[in-house]
Amino acid sequence: MAERSRLVVAYDIRHPGRLRRVHKTTSGFGDPLQYSVFVCDLTAVELVSLKTALKLKMDLRVDSVAILDLGPARGRGKHSVEFLGARRPLPDQGPTIW
Repeated sequence: MAERSRLVVAYDIRHPGRLRRVHKTTSGFGDPLQYSVFVCDLTAVELVSLKTALKLKMDLRVDSVAILDLGPARGRGKHSVEFLGARRPLPDQGPTIW
């Protein structure tokens, strides 16, 4: 079984239509922490699929997506997100990829 990494995906998309498409795509790979910030537990192959899908939805000249690797989803990555104020529940395991 391929190891999953816990990733934080955050984006800054300059056009409302592209923003909706990027949000929908990212929702298929992870869970929202905030509107434009997601936590995703992905294998290397799933990460390539996410990047490919996002590049097709973005204008690479003006839009930006940051992908931060927090480490193994079952190890350090599970405890690497801290909240101040209202806390969103984090997934216990893997993504729901549509």
